[in-house]
Amino acid sequence: MCGIVGMLNLNGKRAAGGVSPVEITHLERMLHSIHHRGPDQVGIYTFQDEQSCIGLGSARLSIIDLGGGQQPIGNEDGSLWIVFNGEIFNYVELRAELEWLGHTFTTDSDTEVILHLYEEYGMECVQQLNGQFVFAIWDERQHALWIARDRLGVRPLYYTLHEGTLIFASEIKALFSLPGVRAELDEVTLDQIFTFWSPLPPRTAFKNIHTLPPGHWLTVGAEQALQIERYWRLQFPQAQKRYDLSEDDAVAELRHLLIDATQIRLRADVPVGAYLSGGLDSSTIAALIHHYTNRTLETFSIGFADERGFVDESYDESAFQRAMAKKLKTRHHAIQCTSDEIGNVFPEVVWHTETPLLRTSPAPLYLLSKLVHEHGFKVVLTGEGADEFLAGYNIFKEAKIRRRWAKEPDSLARPALLRKLYPYIANLAQSNDAYLRQFFGKRLEEIDAPDYSHQIRWANTSRAKRFFSQEMRQTLTGSARSSIDDIEIPADFADWEPQARAQYLESTIFLSEYLLSSQGDRVAMAHSVEGRFPFLDYRVVEFCNQLPPHFKLRGLTEKYLLKRALRDLLPEEIWSRPKRPYRAPIQHSFFPNGKPLEWVGDLLSPAAIGKSGYFEPLAVANLLKKLERFGDLGETDEMALTGILSTQLVHQQFVAAQLGPSTLHHAEPYAGERKVVARGQVVAV
Repeated sequence: MCGIVGMLNLNGKRAAGGVSPVEITHLERMLHSIHHRGPDQVGIYTFQDEQSCIGLGSARLSIIDLGGGQQPIGNEDGSLWIVFNGEIFNYVELRAELEWLGHTFTTDSDTEVILHLYEEYGMECVQQLNGQFVFAIWDERQHALWIARDRLGVRPLYYTLHEGTLIFASEIKALFSLPGVRAELDEVTLDQIFTFWSPLPPRTAFKNIHTLPPGHWLTVGAEQALQIERYWRLQFPQAQKRYDLSEDDAVAELRHLLIDATQIRLRADVPVGAYLSGGLDSSTIAALIHHYTNRTLETFSIGFADERGFVDESYDESAFQRAMAKKLKTRHHAIQCTSDEIGNVFPEVVWHTETPLLRTSPAPLYLLSKLVHEHGFKVVLTGEGADEFLAGYNIFKEAKIRRRWAKEPDSLARPALLRKLYPYIANLAQSNDAYLRQFFGKRLEEIDAPDYSHQIRWANTSRAKRFFSQEMRQTLTGSARSSIDDIEIPADFADWEPQARAQYLESTIFLSEYLLSSQGDRVAMAHSVEGRFPFLDYRVVEFCNQLPPHFKLRGLTEKYLLKRALRDLLPEEIWSRPKRPYRAPIQHSFFPNGKPLEWVGDLLSPAAIGKSGYFEPLAVANLLKKLERFGDLGETDEMALTGILSTQLVHQQFVAAQLGPSTLHHAEPYAGERKVVARGQVVAV
């Protein structure tokens, strides 16, 4: 794992001797800002002639080939150079094939495998990679840059065009570390976040800062304009397509794929641990490691405690975590997270996520990755992806119930089923039948709408926009307002099963742009920890996507096939328990004992709200009065509170500060090796 940066001057030839050089000090400044991603080594490559000028940089977290894998890495004749963030899990097999074809390796790293694979197959080599990655390859002979991002967007890449220079990095803060690159929040993106929970790529929270979408590559060069192309997408079969594989065969194939996906993700020259949440997915991964490898596994978990130190039953799953750790005989490490701790670290979390959030859920995971780091681990396996591709979320059940309800609009039983899906949302669990029908019955009969599965969630989230300022509302008119039209929908989307359409929306928005980013890469790499996800092996994903819906959601039993496939390895209390969503306290994290934390009070003051300009001061003040009067906020008000606070933090940390001196965030000097390569020659170490 690494953080990568780069600059490519696109100004073309100048009258006096070619293009402007890329300053090494600029690359060093960018790397310094993302020091947490790669504290072990730093390396820089620069190249300049009359046609092109480029600089590449890497901040390395050493996991494979600890001594020889320092980046940037060049090929045999120095005509190709690469910086790489991520892991290629099938690099062992690819290296053997490349050596048979005559390629010579100078390291044992997976980074060099990508470079030789590119030599052999060009850009199509990406189709052979099984991994989570962003890499940039500079071809000196062609004066061309190629950047590729993994299929599902596990690893991030951001870029901007500034004064004729393409600038890219693993985190946005690296871009803002350069003179002249300004931070300005994008009103359209804020509207997207307050609808879909996250920006829609290529947008980010900031104007003129873009993300390379998952499954895409970017190419640009001296004689080639910047182009972005898709090389992979999620695909589902047409509705009612005949499926020839029996259920028993599907069970066997899923288990086989998961065993291999887990085993290859254990490849590392450092210890590898695993998260245990207490649910089916992380327990599956831990059980596969225990039963199909000879490793002594160390596991990590987080529980929740109230202000008195007692277990918080609303969020805590510690009993299931301990039961699974005991069965697998793991060396288990656990911490209990309080709402006070969530409130205290939330500003740091927002600094690392670089985007407004509607949930506090990334904060406990930030603390969990800190625990992993403190125990000397750089790598953990986790269970993300199972819910998206094996229909584990309640949103899939909700859509299924609503579709059946639409066929019998007068049914009393269908709305009652919906109450059972959300026992953790008080205003739904305790509501009467009339409220349920009104809440879930909106647009009930629009079953052919492409967003049918997510209509209720997105409409509910959008209620938080009532706090937008008048200026924001004026900006967000017409096409600037978020809608299903903003989402890239495949041409054959309407021909898929309804459940497949729901899975596509959940995977391309919630998974890639929130779960793997704010709750994944950003909070883990904040503590130099790499997460690996066997359920996101593209072979597992493509297999699951071709399964018939009832193999995944059988009646209202989620992840049916997975439960069949792994039942013999798990305690019944794990595989038989219903899905419980991961959540974290919100209101009590920011208002312990009903009083705001100091930073919360400052950011929510009428003066601060009015100065930033995103929200209406009177509306925010009324929300605080509501909290003070009633003591508890409902689901949508809690989301609004988190969204307002995190937006104010993003404004304070990036827009107002413009990355000025900070008392919270200071990158320490590198303790590891440093290397600078100019025109293929090492000039300084």
